Amino acid sequence: MEFPLVVGVDGSDGSLVALDWAVEEAARFGLSLRVVHASLWERYEGPVPSFGGDERPADELVAERVIAVALQRAGQLHPDVKVDAVTVPSDAVDALVDESRRAAALVTGSSGRGVLRGMLLGSVSLAVAGRAHCPVTVVRGEQRNIRGTAHKVVVGVEEGEEAAAAVRFALREAEGRGCEVEAVRAWRAPQQPTDPLMVLDDSVRVYAEQATDVLEEVLGAAQSEYPRVTIRRTVVEGPAHKALLQPSADADLLVLGASRRPDHRGLHLGRVSHTALHHAACPVAVVPHG
Repeated sequence: MEFPLVVGVDGSDGSLVALDWAVEEAARFGLSLRVVHASLWERYEGPVPSFGGDERPADELVAERVIAVALQRAGQLHPDVKVDAVTVPSDAVDALVDESRRAAALVTGSSGRGVLRGMLLGSVSLAVAGRAHCPVTVVRGEQRNIRGTAHKVVVGVEEGEEAAAAVRFALREAEGRGCEVEAVRAWRAPQQPTDPLMVLDDSVRVYAEQATDVLEEVLGAAQSEYPRVTIRRTVVEGPAHKALLQPSADADLLVLGASRRPDHRGLHLGRVSHTALHHAACPVAVVPHG
């Protein structure tokens, strides 16, 4: 049995953008789509609006309208995508994390209806990205990136098995989109030379070579599974969280790996993931190992 693609909606503009993205993604990979609205979303993203004159609880009315709009919107975008929708009597994070146990992947918007001005990422999206059991894509960034006009997927390549999982996810996405992958590996020398002419000195070059070796090792096995995907390799000096923001400005998707904490409370979202989730110019996928 193939799991569905799950998208969380709350009626906000951000969740509708995520819904549209998820519909396209489901159509691209031949997946069914499950639309989830948590009736206690306001615990995280703000109170539900009031509909005066109706005796039924406001959250019940909101749930009906959110689901109705989502189903209508999805049907208009891709009538061939099988869509079911459900309202879950739970808070948003718990509902979506539970759904992630039975999902091919999970999609959320970058902010909910109650996010304050100046807040870069909604609390639901951040919490779900750090706790989900499947890949999570947070749909954020510029409209041209969200619409997929760049024809490129960028993946940050770290070390370890979580890197391999992220690379496989990125290659699968690129194959489905018919685009290339840019695999980025950042490196830093313990001490930077003060003389710019010394940058290519052997004592520094070795770190660049080690970064290249890691990149090739991680890409090797995964590339054989997706031989039709073109991979462009980028080895760059500097902090990884900064090295990935620049290519994300010209990408349809940024893919990052994450490892599970030893105490099983969730994923380890380091500085790279946090920076990307708050600042990337394109949707960001966080892929857990295992």
